[in-house]
Amino acid sequence: MASSKDYLDFILDQLSRLEEITYRPMMGEYILYYRGRVVGGIYDDRFLVKPTKTACALMPEAALELPYEGAKEMLLVDDVENREFLQKLLEGMYPELPEVKKKKK
Repeated sequence: MASSKDYLDFILDQLSRLEEITYRPMMGEYILYYRGRVVGGIYDDRFLVKPTKTACALMPEAALELPYEGAKEMLLVDDVENREFLQKLLEGMYPELPEVKKKKK
């Protein structure tokens, strides 16, 4: 099941206090970036983030879920209504995320 544009728009609105939130559509889902680094994505209308040390500490009860078959597990963000929490989550995760590798031409 692909994610809806409405759910993506909702999550983007919830993250609107953060600068440099971008996304890229990928096979019916959406990869989310914060300041150029992949933080997670929207998969089957679920907001999933990488299981960084900060994300695990802020969401100790969060379920690990597969975004799609064959992928690494990610943390399900349940508290998507809480803008302050989402901002704290992404800002805390940022230093722990790898930089996106530039493609060679």
